[in-house]
Amino acid sequence: MMKLNGTINLATWQPAAAPSESDPTAIIDWAADRFRGRPMVMTTSFGMEGVALLDMLARRLPDLRAIYVDTDFLFKETHALREQLERRYPGVRFEAARPRLNPEEQSAQFGGELWLRDPTLCCRMRKVEPLYRAIAGVDVWFAALRRDQAATRWTIKVVDWDWQFQLIKICPIASWSRQQVYEYVSAQGLPYNELHDRGYPSIGCTHCTRPVEGAKPWDYSREGRWSGAAKSECGLHGAGI
Repeated sequence: MMKLNGTINLATWQPAAAPSESDPTAIIDWAADRFRGRPMVMTTSFGMEGVALLDMLARRLPDLRAIYVDTDFLFKETHALREQLERRYPGVRFEAARPRLNPEEQSAQFGGELWLRDPTLCCRMRKVEPLYRAIAGVDVWFAALRRDQAATRWTIKVVDWDWQFQLIKICPIASWSRQQVYEYVSAQGLPYNELHDRGYPSIGCTHCTRPVEGAKPWDYSREGRWSGAAKSECGLHGAGI
């Protein structure tokens, strides 16, 4: 039987005991109580969903760790938002997970523009492997995934066991629409990545993210990610590894 850090039997987390999935804050409160004292983190790529979840968690979890993967190819607007959020939430520990190779070292070993020739390998080295190291020893992972973001995410559960990273993964806003996320962010007066106002519904690395014509901040698609490649996920959430 799988265990969390060798101490909690997988059969004991009882996901059926979680509250209604329509109330993200109740889910977070349930998780905070259910896994009290266990190592918890959230991850974010600083999209609008991540901002909303960060706000919910920061209100309820003291000493929250917020991990982001700095691929060395993030937009300057993404870094600017991170700085805003660091000022807004001084109690949150923002931690960068970084690849072992810098861009120059990667080019020397694998050739230039790997994201064009083998985007899956590039994502594995610059995103997936760094996150493995960053969440080592973590029991509970909060992620801002939503079911209607893509066909690859339709089956997301609010509380589930993540076999790839070997921990419990909680997605409090899984049932929300992008419109609900936008309304929450607007109602709370939260900053969000200004690229959303410039036609970027989903934001990743500079080389692999393009604006989508006509997209508004309350719209979401993965159409602008890895344009021209048969790929819609980086591998952090189980697909595209």
